[in-house]
Amino acid sequence: MKIHEITSYLEEFAPLALQESYDNAGLLIGSQDLEVKKALITLDVTKDVVEEAVSQKCDLIVAHHPLIFKGLKKIDYQSDTGKMIARLIRENIAVYAAHTNLDNVPGGVNGILSEKLGLTNVHILAPKTNTLLKLVVFCPVAHAENVQQAMFDAGAGNIGNYDSCSFNSTGYGTFKASDKANPYVGEAGSLHKEEEVRIETVAPEYLLNKIISSMLAVHPYEEVAYDIFPLANEQQNVGAGIIGELQHESDGTKFLKFVKQQLNAAYIRHTEIIDKPVKKVAVCGGSCSFLIHQAYRAGADIFITADVKYHEFFDYKGKMTIVDAGHYETEQFAKELLYAKLKGKFPNFALQISNTITNPINFL
Repeated sequence: MKIHEITSYLEEFAPLALQESYDNAGLLIGSQDLEVKKALITLDVTKDVVEEAVSQKCDLIVAHHPLIFKGLKKIDYQSDTGKMIARLIRENIAVYAAHTNLDNVPGGVNGILSEKLGLTNVHILAPKTNTLLKLVVFCPVAHAENVQQAMFDAGAGNIGNYDSCSFNSTGYGTFKASDKANPYVGEAGSLHKEEEVRIETVAPEYLLNKIISSMLAVHPYEEVAYDIFPLANEQQNVGAGIIGELQHESDGTKFLKFVKQQLNAAYIRHTEIIDKPVKKVAVCGGSCSFLIHQAYRAGADIFITADVKYHEFFDYKGKMTIVDAGHYETEQFAKELLYAKLKGKFPNFALQISNTITNPINFL
């Protein structure tokens, strides 16, 4: 199997365009045309993980956290990162990372975390903005359904829990074909009027080229008229964090003990436990303290994340419990998620979840 078969599938689920601007997800080491027979799934790429990949004869490491995060000006064999890069290249082992793009999709890292904690009726806590476009295209009435369906099949028309969304209005278009044209209807040199449908639909920016290509492939006109408008609407099914509800209200202390158990955490840090039954819970794996205010505004009784700073623990005392359950602990299920996705798509491809515990934090 070629690496591009694996990466293309992962990027259908978690497109690279959805990663944050500071991130460095994607194929970090290797070639898309490299032949691979076995992959190792890990949260982090460490020296021990690299040695595990070598000993297990893996051609590919699929990680959540990028090995190469910030720009490299040199590969120093004396540095830990440089040593790992050199070792991986010598062993012809590729490295792929699915990071914040995997965080920002509904069934991603936060999705599986919410499942582990028993949340229902979930939705994105902080939907992305400025990522949606409106696509408007004009076509003959007889072809409107085919053109519309081609755009839907390519990813247009999704609004929240609804798909195939569009608005259609009829009118007529005018055009005069030159003697160099090959018009679908009408005659060169003559003004033609054609009854047309104006199809309006929403399109995620990262899918725009695919949607337009699919539309053009079935549109009968030689020259297709279409418009693209930026939208300020939230993209409700893409963004940071998840908020949902417990099936049954729970005592706060009891629920936090459950969280600690589910995450197999040595301990969790938290603010004062609110003096009311817990029903609404927000989660965001990894460093998401920037969502504390968003979680409160969304009505969360408890917000679970990691890497919360001292002064941030003062927020919303008695109104919302803030929980720091650990970076590794809240993202550990990314390994399980990536394994399940790849195994479901490629059942005969050799996959292995790393046995190396990469959590750099120890406790006394």
